[in-house]
Amino acid sequence: MSDSNLIVKAHEADKEGVVLTVTPESAGWEYVGFQVVKLAEGQVLRRETGSNEICLVLLSGKADVSTKLQSWQGIGERMSVFEKIAPYSVYVPNEDAYEVKALTDVELAVCAAPGFGTYPARLIEPAQVGIEARGYGNIERRIHNILPEQESADSLLVVEVFTPDGHWSSYPPHKHDRDSLPDESLLEETYYFHVQPEQGFAIQRVYTDDRSLDETLVVRDGQTVLVPRGYHPVCAPPGYEVYYLNVMAGPTRTWKFHNDPDHAWLMTKPRE
Repeated sequence: MSDSNLIVKAHEADKEGVVLTVTPESAGWEYVGFQVVKLAEGQVLRRETGSNEICLVLLSGKADVSTKLQSWQGIGERMSVFEKIAPYSVYVPNEDAYEVKALTDVELAVCAAPGFGTYPARLIEPAQVGIEARGYGNIERRIHNILPEQESADSLLVVEVFTPDGHWSSYPPHKHDRDSLPDESLLEETYYFHVQPEQGFAIQRVYTDDRSLDETLVVRDGQTVLVPRGYHPVCAPPGYEVYYLNVMAGPTRTWKFHNDPDHAWLMTKPRE
């Protein structure tokens, strides 16, 4: 099922270094845009933000980053996401611009959603990223809250998750596809995956209550999964650690999810 239209595969880098692109038009939705850019040492990426706010996440490598009014020199620390230290990121509002100069080889995530000019550009340092363990037993995983709803942005929510080998995450299966607050928020979502060792794979199921959407995906290193609706659990096979970066946005910037009733009992299971 790897030919699913929910999987976006990487391609050879273009002139800017872009290797993967999701737009609202390509995904068939309204809010979330996502790109992965791989820059060689010394390469420079220059962009206008237009109507979108942007969160630039330095997945790996070091760079100088500037906007129209701000600049930050030599940011970035980890050389691989699997070092499991929180990343450096930069928030850039709409109607601004940014420049990223790679000081080493850089893998950059460009997360986009509608902006309204509410907040200025800022650096998000690793110390500002909330780190938590979520779940228990073999549904435990490590969360880095890069741009959670408690931090300033107009639309974007950005988080990265480390799922140990043999564990499940985004589990129990949950969804956020109804604009029905306070119970559930409508959020489109992308999952950008890395797998270690990189010849491995992750499994992700995306399904709705009525099974009008019900796909089980084999996802490989460097691929993105689109979650337009439905539940979307992830499994890391034994021997393979799975990383993913989530980008979410919708009409209201809040994460209110609904667990699959068939599996919600897992949240109340007694712990030994």
